Amino acid sequence: MSSKKSDTSFLVQGSVLAIASIVSRVIGLLYRIPMTNIIGEYGNDYYSCAYEIYSMVLLISSYSLPMAVSKMVSARMAKHQQENAYRVFQGALIIALVTGTAGCLFIFFGAEFLTKVFQTPLSFFALRVLAPTLIIVAVLGVIRGFFQGLGTMIPSAVSQILEQIVNAVVSVAAAFVLFGYGTRIASVLGGEQHYAEAYGAAGGTLGTSAGAAIGLVFCALVFFAYRRRLKKGIARERQLSRRRPENFGSIMKVLILTIVPILLSTALYNLVSIVDQGLFKNLAILQGNDSDSVSLWWGVYSGYYRVLVNVPISISTALATSSVPALAAAFAKKDHEQVRKKIGLSMRFIMVIAFPCTVGMAVLANPIMRLLFSTTNDLAGHLLQAGAISIIFYSISTLSNAVLQGIDRMRVPIRNALIALAANIVSLPISLYVFDLNIYAMIVGNIVFSLVMCILNALSVRRYSGFRPNIVKTFIKPAVASVLMGVIVYVVYFVIYRAVNSNAAAAIIAILAGVISYAVILLLVKGLTEEELKSFPMGSRIIRIAKKFHLL
Repeated sequence: MSSKKSDTSFLVQGSVLAIASIVSRVIGLLYRIPMTNIIGEYGNDYYSCAYEIYSMVLLISSYSLPMAVSKMVSARMAKHQQENAYRVFQGALIIALVTGTAGCLFIFFGAEFLTKVFQTPLSFFALRVLAPTLIIVAVLGVIRGFFQGLGTMIPSAVSQILEQIVNAVVSVAAAFVLFGYGTRIASVLGGEQHYAEAYGAAGGTLGTSAGAAIGLVFCALVFFAYRRRLKKGIARERQLSRRRPENFGSIMKVLILTIVPILLSTALYNLVSIVDQGLFKNLAILQGNDSDSVSLWWGVYSGYYRVLVNVPISISTALATSSVPALAAAFAKKDHEQVRKKIGLSMRFIMVIAFPCTVGMAVLANPIMRLLFSTTNDLAGHLLQAGAISIIFYSISTLSNAVLQGIDRMRVPIRNALIALAANIVSLPISLYVFDLNIYAMIVGNIVFSLVMCILNALSVRRYSGFRPNIVKTFIKPAVASVLMGVIVYVVYFVIYRAVNSNAAAAIIAILAGVISYAVILLLVKGLTEEELKSFPMGSRIIRIAKKFHLL
């Protein structure tokens, strides 16, 4: 029994982080609604541009640190080397402070130049506000990675929710105040530039900094509370073992050698959004579109479509984060059967979520957009309908990226990401100039990148781990349940809307009907076993309800 528990414990931890990610995304979605109503589509464009540049520098400076730390700490804890695990943490902290400070200075002093490159010069206000966040997030990432390596996602999960709550409050309040300030500046200067939107976007990014600071304070307090226990463990380890701890210099060397490939693969995987923004805006303007139209398109794409699509993708990101230390520990023990088992469980868990999200968002695209964003137009819904399929591809490729990193094949995702990025770059000008798809070219690029990455990563995982998914149970059953759910959702929405003429009521009831019908159908087609349900949050309660209705 204990062995079974350990087999699925990483899924439980992943579920904890996934729930925190969903809650965080929902909070993020909710605060983006009033913030978008304040700053508008142009403000969304400025906010998005600043955030993309910040994300790019974050990727280079410290984004890979949590995964590298969790991987190295987990491998050492699996061998009962607490002192070496702590030395990894100390070394990573030094790297975080150095790279975070360098990124902060680069962003702050290069803000005007960087925003001009991306054809969005007024976003430099927001970008400068984000600069100090790079130091905070770097240190926060190391602490989160350390606890993830110990096998607990609780500090990461709680800090993530606290971070997002503070982010939401400060973002909306600061956007409102600074939008008014920008309006007064615009009236004094007498120009037609969007100063109000630019300052409002800067207020939105201020929330990111405040939220990260609160997250760091919480994680630091948890770490200092745990430190006494850690020190005792290290002292006991020294008494019982004559083995000398790893040399600090060699730990730093291994850290850097671990960070660099994770950095490159993660950076390339995430760099697609910043490359897309720069490429799309410049190509669209060269095509003859005016800058205001391009800015408006990008505001809808980044402020509506991507915000929604990222909610289900965050679940796979959370599970990928939790699977790396578990895979690294199993790999360190050379337990290849356990590695394959963990990959299979993770993949099935993610597909159970990704398929219904894809179908649900495609079927209810316009109603969801009208429900959430009062200022939205039909473009946002059409983008979601066209691009929902990328949720499945991104979910698979995100997990497979983490799997390859967990089994020490860290260079493979770099190669795969380069190929996928090249395919995406080629697809953009073709979509714009040959098919004249304007912002829909971004949807094509997203699908091309995620599909190519998904296929290449899947082939690599099979080659290096021997893992072969159960096609019927992993893909076909969730797909069948999702399609049937989609039909039910469409009918329920249509009937309720015709009856009460309220989009909000019809959309909410249809979503609830979708959740219930999908769960019922999935259990009826034996898409999940009782043992697998036990690894879900509130799994025992789900099992009791399912048995009561004879679904298990």
